[in-house]
Amino acid sequence: MSFEGDAFISYAHLDNAELIEGRKGWVANLHRALEVRLAQLLGKPPQIWRDPKLAGNDVLAHTLLEKIRRVSTLISVISPRYVKSEWTRKELSEFYHSAEEHGGVKMGNKARIFKVMKTPVPVDMHPPEVRSLLGYEFFKVDPETGKVRELDEIFGPEAQRDFWLRLDDLAHDICCVLEMFEEYHQAGTAVADGKTIFLAETTSDLREQRETIRRDLEQHGHTVLPAYALPMVLSDLEASLREDLKRCSLSLHLVGKNYGVVPEDAVQSLVAIQNELAIERGKQGDFARLLWVPAGLKIEDQRQKALVEQLRLDPRMTDNADLLETSFEDLRTVYQEKLQPGHSPEHGHAPAIAAAGSVKSLYLMYDKRDAAAVACYADYFFDRKFEVLHPEFQGDEAELRQYHEENLRACDGAIIFYGSTNECWVRRKLREVQKSAGFGRTKPPASTAVIVVATAAPVDDEWCSQPKTQFRSHEATVISQLEGFSTDQVQTFLSRFTGPGGK
Repeated sequence: MSFEGDAFISYAHLDNAELIEGRKGWVANLHRALEVRLAQLLGKPPQIWRDPKLAGNDVLAHTLLEKIRRVSTLISVISPRYVKSEWTRKELSEFYHSAEEHGGVKMGNKARIFKVMKTPVPVDMHPPEVRSLLGYEFFKVDPETGKVRELDEIFGPEAQRDFWLRLDDLAHDICCVLEMFEEYHQAGTAVADGKTIFLAETTSDLREQRETIRRDLEQHGHTVLPAYALPMVLSDLEASLREDLKRCSLSLHLVGKNYGVVPEDAVQSLVAIQNELAIERGKQGDFARLLWVPAGLKIEDQRQKALVEQLRLDPRMTDNADLLETSFEDLRTVYQEKLQPGHSPEHGHAPAIAAAGSVKSLYLMYDKRDAAAVACYADYFFDRKFEVLHPEFQGDEAELRQYHEENLRACDGAIIFYGSTNECWVRRKLREVQKSAGFGRTKPPASTAVIVVATAAPVDDEWCSQPKTQFRSHEATVISQLEGFSTDQVQTFLSRFTGPGGK
């Protein structure tokens, strides 16, 4: 079947009402932002459309439903009004049944339906076609008051920034499905790449870290399970988890300060149940298990204290299992090394090191306006026997992009300078480092740092800006140099490297 569009946004028109006269509605802003971000990721304008008006007659309704049957993906904007609307439910149902008949509802391990949750709605009220899907939450709940705030610019710069970060996740996943469609049509079959990883569900205090890992794994070509919401009745839960674990070669478990959900008929938390079933899976061979407890974690819940202590003393931590109590960046280094081609599942997790005598390279990413501020760092790295790679600012756009990707393929370390740019620019560069495997990188993942430097130049876009002192990331080591060049933290980062550069 030939598709006439990349995505259709199914929504209740009440959710696109203008909160402030003269401003676009929430769905219209989502539509515009997706078009921009997907164009950047795909390298061409996407075909995204939505019904701007209610279907007024049978002829119009029939035409609309015909168009819905001919799009690659559907974005379902869940809200209280959406789940009560007969028309939106019909749009969703028509796409679902058409997708089942033409290519399937899933491409690889990805669903062709994307559940955008604008406003909280109990899962049992979600339409059955999307009930099991993992959604994208475009709202935040205040932990103290319980009030819900949608991610919208009218609620301030933090909500606006979070909107763009969540939208970036959505755009990357849609891009992945569209690229699989393109591969399918070119090769006649979907091409599976990478390994299949079980990323255990965790508690709310580690949700952001889990999402970071999921993005990291998927951008490196790996399949991440569970792909759908887990059932919360013990017998169904165990059956679903065993089926997923059977397909996996590695499981990752993030253990936080909260005890978490206890499924119906169970006596243990979901975190503990997943670990027990991963141990069971490990007995079948060709499987490794990696557990992580954040360094210095303070736990008040006595049940969770007992669980963590049990994990520390568990005699079943065999050669193919590790419990790490370290930084998040170290965790990422460990699992990325385990997923390298040819890695032996032996105990131990020291990153692979280069042969003695080799020179390590550092790729410095910065804005042209910050060249003078970066110069002292470049000299410092070069004096310590690192090969220093700089960005290029003049030339054809395609050549500049090729040069950038070559540096990402070749470097041992990537250092992003947060100077005259804004946070959005920094986040984009972090994503590009994560995607370096897609550029043909064969080395282990590059160690990454963000160096925050002082500058008098204004930021590019106030929409994405916030005080630099508040910048944090689970995806890189953040080194503050706002008071001027200091070698202590920089040298700590350099100490990760062995050989001449680390001396």
